[in-house]
Amino acid sequence: MPLNKLIQDGDNQDLTNERFKSTFDTDALAAVFHSGEDSLKRIREVRDEITKRGHLFDSLPAAHRTRAEKMEDVSRKLKNLMENVNEFADFTNNLDMLTIIRDVMGVEGFPLALHNLMFVPTIQNQADDEQTEWWLMDAIQGKIIGTYAQTELGHGTNLSAIETTATYDKSTEEFIIHTPTTTATKWWPGGLGTSCTHVILVANLIIDNKNYGLHPFFVPIRDRNSYSQMSGVRVGDIGTKMGVNCVDNGFLAFDNYHIPRRNMLMKHSKVSKEGVYTAPSHPKVGYTTMLYMRSEMIMHQSYYLAMAMVIAIRYSAVRRQGEIKPGTQEVQILDYQTQQYRLFPGLARCFAFVTAANTVRQMTESCIQELSHGKSDVLADLHALSCGLKAVVTHQSSTSIDQARQGCGGHGYSDASYLPTLYTCSVGACTYEGENMVMLLQLSKYLMKAAAKAEEGAVMAPLVAYLAKSEPVAIGDKFEKLLSHFEHIARHRVMHAYRQMIEEEKQGIERDYAFANHSVDWTKAARAHTKLFIARGFVKMVQEVSNPEVHAVLTTLAELYLSYELIEMSSDLTANGYLSESQVQEIRHQIYDCMKKIRPNAVSIVDSFDFCDRELRSVLGRRDGHVYENLYKWAQMSPLNQKNLPHVEKYLKPMTSKL
Repeated sequence: MPLNKLIQDGDNQDLTNERFKSTFDTDALAAVFHSGEDSLKRIREVRDEITKRGHLFDSLPAAHRTRAEKMEDVSRKLKNLMENVNEFADFTNNLDMLTIIRDVMGVEGFPLALHNLMFVPTIQNQADDEQTEWWLMDAIQGKIIGTYAQTELGHGTNLSAIETTATYDKSTEEFIIHTPTTTATKWWPGGLGTSCTHVILVANLIIDNKNYGLHPFFVPIRDRNSYSQMSGVRVGDIGTKMGVNCVDNGFLAFDNYHIPRRNMLMKHSKVSKEGVYTAPSHPKVGYTTMLYMRSEMIMHQSYYLAMAMVIAIRYSAVRRQGEIKPGTQEVQILDYQTQQYRLFPGLARCFAFVTAANTVRQMTESCIQELSHGKSDVLADLHALSCGLKAVVTHQSSTSIDQARQGCGGHGYSDASYLPTLYTCSVGACTYEGENMVMLLQLSKYLMKAAAKAEEGAVMAPLVAYLAKSEPVAIGDKFEKLLSHFEHIARHRVMHAYRQMIEEEKQGIERDYAFANHSVDWTKAARAHTKLFIARGFVKMVQEVSNPEVHAVLTTLAELYLSYELIEMSSDLTANGYLSESQVQEIRHQIYDCMKKIRPNAVSIVDSFDFCDRELRSVLGRRDGHVYENLYKWAQMSPLNQKNLPHVEKYLKPMTSKL
């Protein structure tokens, strides 16, 4: 039996030939990518159940629909799904829901996206027991629909500047929610535009004219039956975006709107009837929702990138273009070294990022558990790490997806490829839930403190232990040698930025201004630190794989990942004579050697991501490889192919008849 489990009669012959080259069992690699055989089995079970329910599918590609039609169609699928999801899936199980969302909804989102990702988790993590009993089951069952309203029209990542207020009135035991300025209008929350009945509102808590900072409040904004907005609430949709247009991002403002005292989420912070405030155990304990969201974002980005790699690599095996030697047969574009250089680093990043996502998710779940017992030791470390991962992974994923799009030539520009959709959804994450440059600067503040401790000779926490290490001498293992280069770059960048800043301080410049004057260096340090974390995690994952054939493939992918990322930072390797030009050139050649090893297995590697055609939504990336026939069918479905189009009948035909 072939090692690649996707081979079927009647497929494109080039694709079949690629699959017969596989040196490993694709199911075994799929189990690694999806975090174990049990997870892979469950994904396939849910997918099989979805296949039986044709009413959950698109009747027309989303690209052929208007935004209003997309919203209507995704809402129809959502309703049908909610009515029978309990027959085959667990709505509270993250794996089940991710599988369903990818398969049924696609990557452009749906009105309950933030409901699932932020509204429900915030209730779970920040509401006390009584509040959880009031609201959680209604939220899980969809009897109320919510979102998370934090960002304002004039203030995003700078939370300290948020203006919305929640002023406690002791006489009525109510909070008065108010939007004092236009810039204080909540802006961007997904689902807010037309779909939500409630929000978790982030607002400044005011008691007796004292501002206690930002706190979360459970706020009804629309009647759950009529959907009319509440008196004192102004809410609506903000319009189309670059992508993710199946989500109704909205605006929200309040005119002295009253809610009960117990609508403030009180698991960590409390306000008594008398207006006595009880602070949380840790000032950043309210960040749990954001930490959870960022861990999910990293996983989503990993899947967006993996989907793009499936599409581009399968298409590159089917598409023949040009001749390496004039007069010979046209070659598969996957045989060109330039195409491999475009795609294979992104392929390696899929495994690096999904490993990082699993690691940070486990760390987040552990941190939330510890917080419930009053422990907050790892919260600052995890918050800093999540900032860096969010920035690096979203940037590199979107960059690699765009390379995949360009690698598919003109067809990659077509919505039929699904690559433009994957790109716009991926690149949007570079700004939402924290703009990437600000995220890097937040991590930089953490690294600044670590650098100061390292200079003092203190014992370093595991996440920054490399700052206290001396330069490596002789390292035998190939992975250890490459990782030592990552450590050198991260240590050099962090300490360089820190010492530059300290020099300015010695000249009388305040630390905040000295930090700002070297913020570019600090962002470079934050990126290097984050890449080191990802690299370490990828190597650790590979070393734990017992299947020898799968281990061999992942070893090559990890070596490619490490070498490619180091060459992207090659100027740091030669600085101060750390490595010679010939040593850097050796790392560069490792990239080319790894690409040659990956080439025969490339199609089987992406097959191991185990996405079905419904999930990919790509004519270019179909399992059977019949690209050109299906591109033609896809084009025939365009609404512009119908007869008697208004713009033709009313404007173009009369104009041409007069020429």
